[in-house]
Amino acid sequence: MAKQTSFFRSISRLYPHIRPIIPRLVMGLLCALLASVVALTIPQVLRVLINDSLQPGGATDAVWISAAVILVLGIAEAGLVALRRQFVINPATTVETKMRVSLYGHLQDLTVSFHDRWGSGQLLSRAMTDLNFLRRWMAFGAIMLVVTTLTVVIGIAVMFSMSWQLALIFLAAAVPIMAYSFRFRTRFSKVARRSQDQAGDLATTVEESVHGIRVLKAFGRSREALENFNEQAEELRQTEIEKARHQASFTMVVTLLPELALGAGLVVGVMLCASGQLSIGALVAFFATAAVIASPVEFSGMLLAMALTAKTAVDRHYEVMDAANTITSPAEAKRPDRLAGALRFTNATFAFEDAPDKPILKDINLEVRPGETMALVGITGSGKSALIQLVPRLYDVSGGSISIDGVDLRDFDVPHLRRVVGVAFEDTTLFSNSVRDNVLLGARDRTDEVLEEALDVAQAHFAYSLPEGLDTLIGEEGLSLSGGQRQRIALARAIAARPQVLVLDDPLSALDVHTEELVETRLREVLRDTTTLIVAHRPSTVALADRVALLEEGRITAVGTHTQLLATNSHYRYVIASLDPEPRDLDSELSALEDQAEEATR
Repeated sequence: MAKQTSFFRSISRLYPHIRPIIPRLVMGLLCALLASVVALTIPQVLRVLINDSLQPGGATDAVWISAAVILVLGIAEAGLVALRRQFVINPATTVETKMRVSLYGHLQDLTVSFHDRWGSGQLLSRAMTDLNFLRRWMAFGAIMLVVTTLTVVIGIAVMFSMSWQLALIFLAAAVPIMAYSFRFRTRFSKVARRSQDQAGDLATTVEESVHGIRVLKAFGRSREALENFNEQAEELRQTEIEKARHQASFTMVVTLLPELALGAGLVVGVMLCASGQLSIGALVAFFATAAVIASPVEFSGMLLAMALTAKTAVDRHYEVMDAANTITSPAEAKRPDRLAGALRFTNATFAFEDAPDKPILKDINLEVRPGETMALVGITGSGKSALIQLVPRLYDVSGGSISIDGVDLRDFDVPHLRRVVGVAFEDTTLFSNSVRDNVLLGARDRTDEVLEEALDVAQAHFAYSLPEGLDTLIGEEGLSLSGGQRQRIALARAIAARPQVLVLDDPLSALDVHTEELVETRLREVLRDTTTLIVAHRPSTVALADRVALLEEGRITAVGTHTQLLATNSHYRYVIASLDPEPRDLDSELSALEDQAEEATR
């Protein structure tokens, strides 16, 4: 449940962002206020015209002068409105952009555990929809709310100067409006928050469906996905209708009551004119002023709704910005230039934040020697993937420590540590960019030599035959490539970073044994000094490692060579027997067939 805060406390959090543009906003406010004052001046011109010039014997020139004055005032009002826009639009969009960039940067810094809890659609709606609305509110809603309030106050003061009796009748309508506004604010705030959260959930559903479109089609679940989406969309529609209903009710009240007051005022005004207590010109000016005020009063419902929605947008924005990054660099962070790559786990324990009493890893003690390749094996759920994600500090240990060359990971500068440690996961994530940019994403030397060597080690030679070679855009998440191709690009990315410690979560699962052996051989040649910890799901991967660590129910129960463990450990034999069979690499087979066909045509 989101923490409730007052309107002014929430909006005040925008002050650091808007402080640089306050002069421009004030100028925009003054222009808008002057435009309202000009609009209130026009009825006074009419009053003078009716009382002085439209009487018997009045000068006809005064009519033309009054018309000219009203025309000038109208042009001035239009010009002031245009100036208001010029003053506020550019700085408001600047604030929006800076807040969006700041949010994105914060999302990059936040821990993986934060992203585990948050739906991507919720974050997307905060970065786009909420900040877009805040920009519109800063540039228009906030200014017009102040101007509307001041216009009504000034207008009522002018009305009192013309007839206190009629002004009191008009003012009496404000009492129930104010009472209803408190009720409206409470109800609308809750509905507005629910609407924005539902919109975020809907965005998450769309994103998941688009990313998983192949799965939905393959299993024939498109109709079920559509029905689920329709239910969510209908919930959002009902919430939007409820929002509109509250806003319509408020608008009806703020429109009806002033109109009833004006009707009563008209009767009283005629009686005052008949008794000689009020001039006809003053009566006309009074109702012309009331007409000028009526528009802002009717507009106040929308402006108040905008303000409450802006308050919700601010709250949603700072729900993310207030999230603390718990994986940070210490004050005196270490950035060693040269590392041998000795990786040591000492009584390392790990549990997720939402289940601290249920550790996944317990008292892990393991040493990987410099330049050694160690395979990590265990049955499903034993904690293999969790363990390797501790090395680049995607998560932090709950107890114990992990060190490289005797330096605790928590003493490293985090960006430096993640240059030292290279990672490739089984579930590969590529970006909507070229092959070149994906491979060189973490490389310190972004040269063609580094790129070509990484592709060669990963056996990703297919990249050269893509339509535009290494500059081919591979589409969102690399879904234009096959699974094996994506894995090899991801592996090449890890290799190009030239890490001292390489962590691999079974990144070769889609390759056949022959291709895997080629990759392993080239890895040994190019990264001979690199310490490698690899999660193995196949016997061939295990056999290529120098040593093997057996993970059982979150604990390291045995370490040794593949041959030693086969001979001495029954659980290890069970794990090896249950590992995945060797897959066929269809990509390689297809490439081989194409090569054979090409040779046959020569």
